[in-house]
Amino acid sequence: MMKKAWQQARLWWAIASIVFILDWITKQAVEASLHYGQEIALLPFFDLTLRYNTGAAFSFLAGAGGWQRWFFSFIAAAVVIGISWRLVKIGKTHVMESLALSLILGGAVGNLYDRLVYGHVVDFIQVHWQSEWYFPAFNIADSAITLGVIVMLLDSFMPQRQQGDKK
Repeated sequence: MMKKAWQQARLWWAIASIVFILDWITKQAVEASLHYGQEIALLPFFDLTLRYNTGAAFSFLAGAGGWQRWFFSFIAAAVVIGISWRLVKIGKTHVMESLALSLILGGAVGNLYDRLVYGHVVDFIQVHWQSEWYFPAFNIADSAITLGVIVMLLDSFMPQRQQGDKK
């Protein structure tokens, strides 16, 4: 029974792995092509840039002195373990939730890798409005996490499953 559950979760781990690989490849390409802070305009509202984030979302705790690297790494590792466990339990029966979790898992692993290897997360996507308002730089991992949360929210608005089904 447990072997079958692990096999069912493989598809979702494969999606998470694809997210991680895309994130890693794009970060490597940007690191090899740009120097820190360089911006290349691709569209009037979209630039490629190389930035490092030692904090969390929106550079939260970026200037905290270094302890945040391990704090956020611990949180990401706990998320990876929790999502992996959940995917084993629901991988076949809750497709939308599993898709959402696999996107979040891939993004969490991508940013965890950066924190452990470099001590910061590599960001490179810059969205702005008329060169006056800039959204904080982000990456493929961040995008996957955001998309996963959106899928999860959409799934929550779908007609409810039977009561005992959400365990």
